[in-house]
Order: sequence, then structure tokens, then C-alpha cells
Amino acid sequence: MLLLRCPLPLLLLLLPLHSKPQKLPTRDEELFQMQIRDKAFFHDSSVIPDGAEISSYLFRDTPKRYFFVVEEDNTPLAVTVTPCDAPLEWKLSVQELPEEASGEGSGDPEPLEQQKQQITSEEGTELFSYKGNDVEYFVSSSSPSGLYQLDLLSTEKDTHFKVYATTTPESDQPYPELPYDPRIDVTSLGRTTVTLAWKSSPTASLLRQPIQYCIVINKEHNFKSLCAVEAKLSSDDAFMMAPKPGLDFSPFDFAHFGFPADNNSGKERGFLKSSKFGRQTSPKPRVDLHRVCIGNKNIFTVSDLKPDTQYYFDMFAVNTNTNMSTAYVGTFARTKEEAKQKTVELKDGKVTDMFIKRKGAKFLRFAPVSSHQKVTFSVHSCLDAVQIQVRRDGKLLLSQSVEGVRQFQLRGKAKAKYLIRLKGSKKGASMLKILATTRPNKQSFPSLPEDTRIKAFDKLRTCSSVTVAWLGTQERNKFCIYKREVDDNYNEEQKKREQNQCLGPDTRKKSEKVLCKYFHSQNIQKAVTTETIRGLQPGKSYLLDVYVMGHGGHSVKYQSKLVKTRKFC
Repeated sequence: MLLLRCPLPLLLLLLPLHSKPQKLPTRDEELFQMQIRDKAFFHDSSVIPDGAEISSYLFRDTPKRYFFVVEEDNTPLAVTVTPCDAPLEWKLSVQELPEEASGEGSGDPEPLEQQKQQITSEEGTELFSYKGNDVEYFVSSSSPSGLYQLDLLSTEKDTHFKVYATTTPESDQPYPELPYDPRIDVTSLGRTTVTLAWKSSPTASLLRQPIQYCIVINKEHNFKSLCAVEAKLSSDDAFMMAPKPGLDFSPFDFAHFGFPADNNSGKERGFLKSSKFGRQTSPKPRVDLHRVCIGNKNIFTVSDLKPDTQYYFDMFAVNTNTNMSTAYVGTFARTKEEAKQKTVELKDGKVTDMFIKRKGAKFLRFAPVSSHQKVTFSVHSCLDAVQIQVRRDGKLLLSQSVEGVRQFQLRGKAKAKYLIRLKGSKKGASMLKILATTRPNKQSFPSLPEDTRIKAFDKLRTCSSVTVAWLGTQERNKFCIYKREVDDNYNEEQKKREQNQCLGPDTRKKSEKVLCKYFHSQNIQKAVTTETIRGLQPGKSYLLDVYVMGHGGHSVKYQSKLVKTRKFC
């Protein structure tokens, strides 16, 4: 048997030109392997090679025909056609080869044009036909000799396709074999994660051939071939590198399915970036489809998905020697809904304490019972900065980061309802106090200067005292200062852990209190006060805290200051 590797006119020249029957030459394996390595040999050729997959292109409503010759009867034959991005209509037929030249008994050969007409004018016997976008096969353990022709047509659109034909299907086996159960199982389902499992290909487990599995995730539909996936994706895309053993990773870090992408996400995950050299390519629209090859694992967790969203998952076993693939039966799953946030109702003029988990969020609602011209939101962030968003009847009015104490005054509207979203810090849990009011004069939090540091004067330091200063405001407020002796190895990290500004003087020991005093200045430039703290021990370290008390009884702590008395005086 021979699948020819030459254009059709040369194919016809090989037909018998003498009165005696003549067999076509058998395949020169060394030459064939050389030609297979030279991919350009079969480019735009109408002849299908034996044992190699070819890729080609169809224009819509423009048929294409391929040929190959089987020279001996009872020859095994397998033909596989893989549509890529559109359904195909294809038909396989065979017609007999001319065995003897006619020449009216003279023994002279039949003219070449008559042989050509004899072969190509006949339709032949149809063996198989198919219409659709599935990967379809024709397999026969005993095929007749003859000239085989494969006709293909795309009526939907221009499309890519692949064809593979072989006369040794038992020994070639270029496509990975599917297990007896080729389905993908969803073993775990969360709000942002889906865990998939599948049975290994016998090609890997029994035949010990190198197989890797490639997962494709999208939100539109399942794919029936890797060829279809490649047609959907940009030609500049590259397969991602396999993760380190035992570490699943998300293929969505750079394109979060609707979430903003992190600039450094690719670096963190170690993805393979596709390089572009030479020609400049115009930017292509982003495709919500991702693929990742994970080696020979048969369980994988996809993460960073959107809650309450349906995703389609496809698995392809790829023979890394032949680069040919077989599709498992795809599946789909809908991620779980986001846990419904409980909305906290704010009461006019009342302070509400809030705790937010790291990267978490809380929702609050404020619905004034009376008409109002203005509404004031006061926020006291106890630890790290928090993000606040305020919407009135669905319209975004405010989006700010808050550190310390901030006050926002917004224009009111009759019968308006306000939705407040508080988002926590990425560093850790957040604590805060929030107050909403329609009465501008009802402020529970004291006003603060921009700078809430405590300054210590080194030159005024003695063995038993230290002198410090801090800024005030134009409003008359009560300030209380506290001291606490700490170890010499007390450091900034420990001080940072104690920076909860919402903890008031009521949490301190009475023995730690130094004094309280009222202070303000109409001239903001002169709103500075100093205080000398006496009765300290030589060579000891102390942590100083200043609290400013609000009219509603709520206090705010300035930044703590670590000081040390002189050891020798």
C-alpha cells in the first residue's frame, strides 16, 4: 500500500504505461520520514501522506479534494478528519485503478490524457460521509485497492481543519487513547474554585508514551478538539508552563474573568510569556478562554473564578512525541453564589463599631426618617486604612481611603437611602467606628490635626523626666497623656501592634495616667502644646500615649511615642 507524496499530475504518471501489469512502488521509509520532517513538502498539496497529520484551510462554499492510493486489496485503513472552528461536510470514496492499457490488443499503452480522464471523471464508490463539527473517523480492517478521494466542504465560514490517514493504524496510534470512562468529574465546587478529576489515558499508563493533559476553561461552550481551541485563541498565545509538582495554580491571574488584572500576577505565578519578534501585530480582542497544560497529573483545581458563573471545562490528552491530541468528554459547572452580606442599619447620630476580615467587606444602610439638606459620615479607622464607598439610591457619591479620623459631608435628598460599603485592608483585619447623621452639630469624634505624632525633645531629656509636644486644633478639646514602662528590647514592631486608635483611656491603668488638660488655639500655626513628664527612673524606656476626647465621649489616640531617660546625669 502507498499513500502518495506527489501532486496529482505526477501521480498519474506513475500509472501503468506498458501492456504488462505493473505495481506502484512501495514507500521509501527513509525518504518519507525526511519529507514528513519538511512540513513545506505537503503545503497546499492534494495528496495525503501515510501516517502524518496535515493541516489545511477551506474557503466557504469552496470544496477541496485530496487523493491517496491503496495498491493492495485487504489493506487496513484509518482516516481521521478534525474540524477546527466550523462544521464540515466530508465524503470518502474509492475508484478502481486501471489494471491494463486498452490499445485495442496491440499492447501499446493507453494515452496519458485518456488515463487521466478515466481516473478523475468517475465518481467512484462512496465509503463514508459525515456532516458536523465532531472529530470523525473512518476505520476499515480490510480496504480494497484503488484511488481514494476525500472531498471536504464548509458551508458556514472559512475554516481550518486537519486530516490524518494511515495504512498501519494498529502500530501507529498517534492519538492518545481515551480511558473506558472519558468523562471529566467535578469533585469539588466553591464560590471561586472548581476541582476536576479524570482517568488517565491508557497510552500513558499502559503503553508508557509521554502524555500531558491540557485543560481549557471558558464561559461559552465546550470544545471538541484542541484544534478548535487554537482557532479561537490568538495565534500569538502560548501554552503556560506546567506548575511545580503538587502546586495547582490559576490560569486567571492575568485576566480575572471580569476582575481587574494584577500587573505582577504573571511574575508571581511564573507563567511563560510569549515573545514577539519581527513583524508588528495589531492588538486582538481579549478572548475569555484560557488553557493550561499540567503535565501528567489527573486532578487539578481551577481558582480565581467568579461566583455564581457557569464555566465550561475541556480536557485534552496530548502525545508530546506526535503533538496530536484526543478530547475527553467536556463538562460544565456553575460556581456557588457569593455569600449574601448582612446589611447593618445605621441609626442617626449613633456610633457603630465594625470589624472587617482581611480583604473582607461590610455593607451598611442609612435611611434618614426625616427630610434633610445634608448628611455627614464620620469614620474612625482604628488600625490600617479602609476603603469607604457611599451610594445614594444606587448612584456613587463617594469613594475614599480613610486613615485615622475622616468626616464627609454630602448633599441630602428627600426620602433618600444610603448604602455604605467598607472594604478592609490587604495587610490584616480592620477595626473602625462609623457615625452617620443629618444633624451637622452632632459630632461624636473629636477633630484632629493632620499630623498626630508626638515629638520628644532630646536636649530636654533628664534622668527622671522627658519633654514632649503635640499639635492641637482650633476646637477646644480635652487631652489626656499616659505613660507605661517597657523593656529595653521593645521595638517598633511591638509598638505597631498596639496602634489600635479606638482603644480609649478606659482600657488603661489608673497608675499610667499622667494628666489631662484642655487646649486649643484660634491660630492653627500656634496650636502646639508641650508637657514635661516627671518622676521617671534613670535609663528606663517608656511608651507615651496622648488621647483627645470628643464631645460625645469617644476618644482618638495619637501615634505612640517611645522615649528613654538618661542613665547618667
